[in-house]
Amino acid sequence: MDSNFFKNMEKKTGVNMGDILNLANSLQGANLRDETTIRNLIKQVSKMANKPVNQEMEDKIVQSIVADGKSIDFSTIANMINNKK
Repeated sequence: MDSNFFKNMEKKTGVNMGDILNLANSLQGANLRDETTIRNLIKQVSKMANKPVNQEMEDKIVQSIVADGKSIDFSTIANMINNKK
């Protein structure tokens, strides 16, 4: 990908793209239907973004991904970083 793309994403999110790529690489082969795996992912993203996620929001995200069958990809991770609604 274009380095300007990463620079723009870093500027917009305040999150190092190297950290995002490392996280994405660590997810390869991970069981993303496992609640514990999803909770760990949420904690990692929250910490990287320096945006705490309360228990209620964590539960909603887990429900959305595990029970509702939503997929998780780079876009989902970015939304987790930027949205806490």
